[in-house]
Amino acid sequence: MKNDFTQRLDATLPDFWDQLAARLAWQDDADQDVVSFVNKAITDIRSTGDQALLEYTNKFDRVELSSATELKVSQVQIESALAGISDERRSALQAAADRIKQYAKRQKLESWSYTEPDGTVLGQQVSAVDSVGLYVPGGKAAYPSSVLMNAIPAKVAGVARLVMVVPSPDGELDQMVLAAAAIAGVDEIFTIGGAQAIAALAYGTETIPAVDKIVGPGNIYVATAKRMVYGKVGIDNIAGPSEILVYCDGKTDPDWIAMDLFSQAEHDELAQAILISSDSQFIDQVESAMQRLVEQLPRQDIIRSSMKNRGLLIDTPGENLALQVINYIAPEHLELSVADPESIASQVRHSGAIFMGRYSSEALGDYCAGPNHVLPTSRTARFSSPLGVYDFQKRSSLINVSEKGATSLGKIATVLAEAEGLDAHAGSAAYRIKG
Repeated sequence: MKNDFTQRLDATLPDFWDQLAARLAWQDDADQDVVSFVNKAITDIRSTGDQALLEYTNKFDRVELSSATELKVSQVQIESALAGISDERRSALQAAADRIKQYAKRQKLESWSYTEPDGTVLGQQVSAVDSVGLYVPGGKAAYPSSVLMNAIPAKVAGVARLVMVVPSPDGELDQMVLAAAAIAGVDEIFTIGGAQAIAALAYGTETIPAVDKIVGPGNIYVATAKRMVYGKVGIDNIAGPSEILVYCDGKTDPDWIAMDLFSQAEHDELAQAILISSDSQFIDQVESAMQRLVEQLPRQDIIRSSMKNRGLLIDTPGENLALQVINYIAPEHLELSVADPESIASQVRHSGAIFMGRYSSEALGDYCAGPNHVLPTSRTARFSSPLGVYDFQKRSSLINVSEKGATSLGKIATVLAEAEGLDAHAGSAAYRIKG
């Protein structure tokens, strides 16, 4: 059939891998104007604190605040938001939160130690990050699910102070976002956004004490600011556009697959949706379904642009080649819509989340399945993992050397220190050697 919806590739052709690499590529570096703006915003916040924060907030959120204390959302506002949403929405938020928490509890790292025959004790002590800042987009993008996914693992880890920042254009705050923060146990909320919010969290102002780590998605200004403050504070990652890769054996309803692809394509024009199948006729059916179903969706312009610019339909002759393509792409979300997904999943080395079976739609993972929806993008699943409780925990090594151990270890350390020319190291170890 004529393909006029998105690009179609044949994995057996000689230039396939070059075409695939070109389609996966996207420009993730901020231009100089963005870098200059973010650098100035950080400098201003560090120099004048609350004053700069107010100026930036009044300008970009189109508000007229006179004091930084007005940036803080009161507990009354938060509780009112939770009480004010419908019972159905409150119930859905709570159900999702319960599932996320149940999953997160299983991720928690525990301290451990062991004793060697000579009495030396070695181990690892696990503790929570003291304070975390959570950035939440505002305006057109309002994602209460992201509040749950970022805040709940932090609280399960034991983070004592969790600060949420969210812009409020024209003074408007999304009530579902506030309700989600209430359910997740966020400690403080400030109505600030953009690079200035990241700077305030990293360096602190008179009103907003600095945090130790910053998590949460944002636009190019937020992402650039996170890059710039990394090292002063920790960050989760620099997220790229949303991605989904569906591998299907041709036995799933084409409409289901089409809508699964759209579930990520509707995020923005840079989102990437990919279908891999060895059934060429099935790919035809999915494309026909996409052309029909897109007409029903309010965000059809975004979907069309996403599919046209970055979408892919890939013909592969068999499972082995399909797995090569999957592991090369290292997708954020991978759906294995096949008869025996477990056997294929065991051969997938790189993916943020693997959805197994015909009924495991990616959308369930976004909201309420339980595992985190903050996932590595742009092929970073090759070396990164989903956000989890472990991202809010730190590990300290424990070393308690016995008197006997000081002699045996000291002899080893002395030899190595002398080989490196570090005499004080050698002396420090040698002083404790007996006999």
